[in-house]
Amino acid sequence: MAKKMLYLPFELIIEILLRLPVKSLLRFKSVCKSWFSLISKPNFANSHFQITVATRTSRILTLTQTPPRKFQSIDFEINSDSVSLNHNFLPPPYTYCQIKGSCRGFICLYSFRDIWIWNPSNRFHKQIPLSRFGSVLHNFTYHLYGFGYDQSRDDYVVVLLTCYLITNFSCVLEFFSLRDNTWNEIGKTHLTYLNTCQCKAGSFINGVVHWKLFEMPLPNDFHHSRENYGIWVFGEFLSLWVKDYPNNTTEIWVMKEYKLHSSWTKTLVICAEGGSSFYKPVCRTKSGDIIGKDHDRLVKYNDKGQLLEYLHIDRYADDLAMYTESLFSLPGEL
Repeated sequence: MAKKMLYLPFELIIEILLRLPVKSLLRFKSVCKSWFSLISKPNFANSHFQITVATRTSRILTLTQTPPRKFQSIDFEINSDSVSLNHNFLPPPYTYCQIKGSCRGFICLYSFRDIWIWNPSNRFHKQIPLSRFGSVLHNFTYHLYGFGYDQSRDDYVVVLLTCYLITNFSCVLEFFSLRDNTWNEIGKTHLTYLNTCQCKAGSFINGVVHWKLFEMPLPNDFHHSRENYGIWVFGEFLSLWVKDYPNNTTEIWVMKEYKLHSSWTKTLVICAEGGSSFYKPVCRTKSGDIIGKDHDRLVKYNDKGQLLEYLHIDRYADDLAMYTESLFSLPGEL
C-alpha cells in the first residue's frame, strides 16, 4: 500500500519559520532554494523580528583589545552559553577598535581608520568611512558616537558629536545614513559642560541617541563624581547607574516617564559581591535580572539586588554591548 505524502501549505510553513530562532533559520536556508529565498528576504527578516519580540535571544558581546583581538558572544538567559565569533572581515592592520553601539542585531565598531556595521548572527558587515570631522584626531578633540534606527525611513544611522575642548566645548553634530551612504552635517552647538571621562557610546532608546552631556536634568538626589556613573537602557527605560564608593554599592535610577524629570526613581541598590568597587551594569534580562561587569567577570543580580551567578571572561574584555539576534541586512544590501 502506497504511503500518503504529507503536505503543508507554504503559507503555514512561513508561519512556522517566522517563530523559529535565528540560529535555526540560518541552517534552514540550505534546505532548498525556496527556503533560502524566503529567509533571505528583508520582509521576512522584519516580520520575524516583530513576531519574536517576546522570545528573541539577547546576547552580550565582549571585545578583547589585547592581541589577538577576540569577540565573545554570551547568552546569560540560558546557562551562560558562550561562543567565539568570526570577525575575519577586519583585516590585520585593525589592531584596535571599539564598540560604539548596537541596534536591531547590528553592532557598530569604530577604528581609527573607519567604521564597521556588523550583524554577528548572520555575519553581514559593511564598512563606512570616517567623516571629515571624525578624521580629526588629537588630544583636544572628543568624538562621541551613537548608533540607531530611523523607522520612518527604514534607515540605520551612525551619529557623531565632535567636541573641541580648546574652543570651550563647541561641537559639530553629524550623522551617516546607511540608506543614502553619506555623511550629513546637522549643525553646530555649544555645551556648557562635557564629562570627558564618560565619552563612550551613546545609548539608543525612543528613537534618540543619548550621551551624558547634562542637557537632560539628573535626579535631584543623584550624587556623583566625574568617573562613578553612566547612562544605559534598563528594559525600555532610560536609566542611570551611580557608584557609591564609601558604601561599595551601585544605585540604579530609572526615568519612568520619558523626558519627565520628576519621574526619576531609584529602583535598586546593588551591594557588589565582596565589596567590589568596580561593578557596572550592562543590561537587564527578560526576567528582570541585572547583568554587569566586575573586573574579569559578568555578574548577575536579581531585582532585589541578590547575587545569582557570575561568569569569568577575559580580563581585557573592556568593551561590552547587548544585542538581539536578527536576520537583518542593511537597506539596499543582500
